[in-house]
Amino acid sequence: MDVTKVIIMGAAGRDFHNFNVVFRQDPHSRVVAFTAAQIPTIAGRWYPPALAGRLYPSGIPIFPESQLESLIREHDVDQVVFASSDVAHEEVMHQASRVMALGAEFRLLGPGRTMLRTSKPVVSVCAVRTGCGKSPVARKVAAILRERGLRVVVVRHPMPYGDLARQAVQRFASFDDLAKADCTIEEREEYEPHLDQGFVVFAGVDYERILASAEREADVMLWDGGNNDFPFFVPELEIVLIDPHRAGHERRYFPGEVNALRAHIIVLTKLDTAPPAQVKAVRRSIRELNPRAVVVDSIMPPTVDRPDALTGKRVLVIEDGPTLSHGGMGFGAGTVAAKQCGARELVDPRPYAVGSLRDVFKAYPHIGPALPAMGYAPEQLRNLEDTIRRVPCDVVVIATPVDLGRQITISQPTCRVRYEVQEIGDLTIRQAMANFLEKAARHA
Repeated sequence: MDVTKVIIMGAAGRDFHNFNVVFRQDPHSRVVAFTAAQIPTIAGRWYPPALAGRLYPSGIPIFPESQLESLIREHDVDQVVFASSDVAHEEVMHQASRVMALGAEFRLLGPGRTMLRTSKPVVSVCAVRTGCGKSPVARKVAAILRERGLRVVVVRHPMPYGDLARQAVQRFASFDDLAKADCTIEEREEYEPHLDQGFVVFAGVDYERILASAEREADVMLWDGGNNDFPFFVPELEIVLIDPHRAGHERRYFPGEVNALRAHIIVLTKLDTAPPAQVKAVRRSIRELNPRAVVVDSIMPPTVDRPDALTGKRVLVIEDGPTLSHGGMGFGAGTVAAKQCGARELVDPRPYAVGSLRDVFKAYPHIGPALPAMGYAPEQLRNLEDTIRRVPCDVVVIATPVDLGRQITISQPTCRVRYEVQEIGDLTIRQAMANFLEKAARHA
């Protein structure tokens, strides 16, 4: 029997899911390796036998993406499956060229092969880029569903950065659950706000098992997408965010353009701060890409718990990490808030960065005078704490969704910045969801 030898390229999310639902039980394919990029601490480990299944009694090794060519040659690989997200179209084809130059096939797995069907209604909230403001919209959608009397379970796009076997199915109902799971800052940024609102969050690695668990608790499920990927479950309603600060990216990034083309509802975000010319360009782009989608206009004004503490002060701004790194933004809500509150200076943290934070600034030179809240591993968390301590500032602005004080010690005075979505046009998210809400209520 001929066996197709496969490598899956990814970043500890879509790659594992694609393996689980397409390759794990397939005797005609043999996945010889994963390669990892974007997320530190993933490469050099193994996808464990407990998750890999009976065809892989030793598990599957995970290598740095830089070793792709040598792995193709060593294993005489037939096919490479690309399973990364938030990647420029041109970069996707550069990766295809690397693979095809060595004689292997380059493959993308679409929604039809990878979306799981469920007995419960599913609404998804995704985006065309990281950092569009998806989390506030997801929280708003969850609240709208609950106000309709529905039991809502949030299922989050995977963020398994620790013990993969232990993280196969994760259920979070309290902050103690986050501590027991040793969640990173990046995980807490997504989970904590939902927990604050009283919602249960599922995440992990094996989404077939996650789906079975979530179905038992839910009348309706909210897929909270990440990294501009498309959902793992079949959604009846797809809500997609576009941020006009990055006009044109809705057409230039994979699989964000897939989301834009599939969307039933498109939420334009940050319209109060985006340049008007870019807003106009995005509206024109939506009409060309997906004229059937309804468009909701919105803003996300930041609020500061102690605005007077910033006036005339030297301020260090800590922004959401992924938004600044692979999201491509040079600033975030904290920068906007600090300027609005009259900060005298935004202190540039780059001269004071230590360890892995220095590496982050080198890898993402577009970042402005702001510190990305990176904490994928304990050492990176210590680097973040040390960097903050070294910065000569009067106040630290924490603009991540997570309370950093739970994770690290900050000696300087702090202010928290929060932001929620506000619709500003004739159409609200609730109104745009009307048909789905009626159907979900009948189903319950």
